[in-house]
Amino acid sequence: MFEVTTKAASEIKRLLQGEDIPNAVLRVRVIPGGCSGFSYEMGFDDATEETDKVFESDGVKVAIDEMSLPYLSGAILDYADGLSGTGFTIKNPNAKGSCGCGSSFTA
Repeated sequence: MFEVTTKAASEIKRLLQGEDIPNAVLRVRVIPGGCSGFSYEMGFDDATEETDKVFESDGVKVAIDEMSLPYLSGAILDYADGLSGTGFTIKNPNAKGSCGCGSSFTA
């Protein structure tokens, strides 16, 4: 299971308004790298693969590839726009630790 908060879904919809991607999905994946071992990568895609797991929340589709799924199972995608920063955040119960800047994690 991968959850998208209402606030994150609203921001994703806002970002898609200016794009010409007919069947847009937000692709979220875990890639090797960063100071703690793994980091997140997100971007819009116009197609899904047969092996992708697709989640839908508040009218937003999120695709996660089979390699990333175990690392993102139970995670929550949120959007913050407060004084301490603006952007998407992932609350991941599978992360055992993260770096000081919060952009990478260990599993």
